[in-house]
Amino acid sequence: MTASSATPGRERTAVAGACRRLGAEGLLIGTAGNVSVRVEDRVAITATGAVLADLTPDQVTVVDLDGKVVTGDLQPTSELELHLGVYRRYGAGAVVHTHAPMATAVSCVLDELPCLHYQLLALGGTVRVAPYATFGTPELAESVLTALDGRSAALMANHGALTHAPTLGKAVENALLLEWACGVYQRAAAMGRPRVLDEQQQLAVVEAAIARNYGATHPVPPAQEEVR
Repeated sequence: MTASSATPGRERTAVAGACRRLGAEGLLIGTAGNVSVRVEDRVAITATGAVLADLTPDQVTVVDLDGKVVTGDLQPTSELELHLGVYRRYGAGAVVHTHAPMATAVSCVLDELPCLHYQLLALGGTVRVAPYATFGTPELAESVLTALDGRSAALMANHGALTHAPTLGKAVENALLLEWACGVYQRAAAMGRPRVLDEQQQLAVVEAAIARNYGATHPVPPAQEEVR
């Protein structure tokens, strides 16, 4: 979804669809978590108390950047200020907050999720764990915003995870990637001490990804004519 192509109705439908996908993937349970997308000076965000895996567009509320409701009959999530803070500070296009089981488990133990696989570089590398604070509070919002510095993901101690991205689809993919990485860490830690990629190894991955345009498909080059 882009700012030029969206309308309030499309925003609400997109957020509802993202929630249903996250629910199907096992990252959302019941009413726990929240999702939003920003288009210019409007933010479509899940309503408080809604069952996210079954979310419908009318359970998505549209607010302005000050948090004032402009479309919808339901109060927005209690984490509204956290979402707005991400938009203000990092210029994100979408935010996903889940209580995904693997990510939440890691948030209860670690101070940071180390970069044990190069795919974590897509989130900025090591994922910090924001200190615990009560949900919906300014203290929680500030700690998460600090943990996100230079990153597109953060864990929230004894709480869950948050990702952001320029688009809603990418924010969802980031949430799925973070959950996968937390699962890899847990499985590796059960067998021993996980190896972590050092700075030189991480830099080599970045250089290789740039050189090979990693993550994009490439057509097979046309056959070269035989030189006679």
